[in-house]
Amino acid sequence: KPTGGEYFTSDYFEQLYDLALKLIDDGKAYIDDQSSEDIAAQKGTPTKPGLHSPFRDRSPEENRDLFERMKAGEFQEGSKVLRAKIDMSNPNMHMRDPIMYRIMYSTHHRTGDKWCIYPMYDFAHGQSDSIEGITHSLCSLEFEVHRPLYDWYIENLDIFPSKQTEFARLNLNYTVMSKRKLLTLVEDGVVDGWDDPRMPTISGLRRRGYTPASIREFISRVGVAKRENIIDVGLLEWALRDDLNRVAPRVMAVLNPIKLVITNYPVDKVEWLPSINNPEDPESGTREIPFSRELWMEADDFKIEANRKWFRLAPGKTVRLKSAYIVEYENHICDEHGNVVEVQVKYFENSKSGSDTSGIKAKGTLHWVEQGYAVNAEVRQYERLFADEAPDGHKDKDFTEFLNPNSLEILRNCKIEPSLSDAKPGTTYQFTRLGYFTPDSKNSKEDALVFNRAVTLRDSWKG
Repeated sequence: KPTGGEYFTSDYFEQLYDLALKLIDDGKAYIDDQSSEDIAAQKGTPTKPGLHSPFRDRSPEENRDLFERMKAGEFQEGSKVLRAKIDMSNPNMHMRDPIMYRIMYSTHHRTGDKWCIYPMYDFAHGQSDSIEGITHSLCSLEFEVHRPLYDWYIENLDIFPSKQTEFARLNLNYTVMSKRKLLTLVEDGVVDGWDDPRMPTISGLRRRGYTPASIREFISRVGVAKRENIIDVGLLEWALRDDLNRVAPRVMAVLNPIKLVITNYPVDKVEWLPSINNPEDPESGTREIPFSRELWMEADDFKIEANRKWFRLAPGKTVRLKSAYIVEYENHICDEHGNVVEVQVKYFENSKSGSDTSGIKAKGTLHWVEQGYAVNAEVRQYERLFADEAPDGHKDKDFTEFLNPNSLEILRNCKIEPSLSDAKPGTTYQFTRLGYFTPDSKNSKEDALVFNRAVTLRDSWKG
């Protein structure tokens, strides 16, 4: 049964050494004095058998003595290696007497200078799995040709039979999954570390607002394949929307605020109006939000000139303010550059949300935030990191040429409702009409809230 925690191959260096001695004693491993260049030259080709090493027929006793002396540090680097004695004519090149141990005088980050011989990956892999009781070792497809060697070691050592199983890598469009290429993005400062919300890492997805349930749903739908394919990242985004639609609390935030003044509302009056937390979850209840004469509204929700299909505010238009009242346009004020900075409306006193408003027509509903209780916040709107569907699929161009220059937009002086003043990372909210947002785990503080957009309400990507 899984016990959790972190495990390192170096935890098993002593056991791996003993297993290597067993193969030596059984006549299935030998010490080779040839250089790495000579060994490579004798490997042959997939269609041409390799040549036996002149040291292949050393006795088990001599091989054990040499291996123990290798461990004791008596030989120089590169002077000797331990090889498995398998089959130099095997069509699988990995089975042609692979190297098991090399001499290396290098301080290990966990074991220090205790060891000067180190196991090769193919030998350490299966034996470490066996020691840990791994039943199925999951590897990507390039390790399929390594499986015969994985099995050979386990069978000839007569240890717990871990099984290697291969699957195709998960590839997403509009991103790169290569750790080397992702490291380049980190080192070049293109992204804010491995947990940047645009990175296809678990830490990046978590910081962006992805939930465990959404990732599990995505993986469940994609399944496990034996053939390399590219998955539309839109499916991952859909899985997040689907989960958050069910569980995310609804709140109101204004990202590009302008003033909204209700001219006929009492100057000093503040109402606390009930608002549903999540219509998809009846048990989520309601919260109370403040409402007064002066509010914040989105600049994009007002047009000086609008056609009949415009259902937001404009001259001659009537709209409902979510969870509050119906209002009608009266006037607007522009600054010296012609930008609208204030919209003035009148409200219908008997049109409070939940009332009978059959006599008043209002096709659109706008979100808003009351000015006096509004909390300032920074909002980071993330898009896909690359503008090209296959950024690393162009042989004649570097993948960084396809970086999306608009993958991050930072909005400051945004206004959010007071219920979010103590918002903590780990909870994702639906900002009404805007998308799903979560407090940033790195930079958000009680006195300086920062929200990351996890995903839009709808797929707005234009490609």
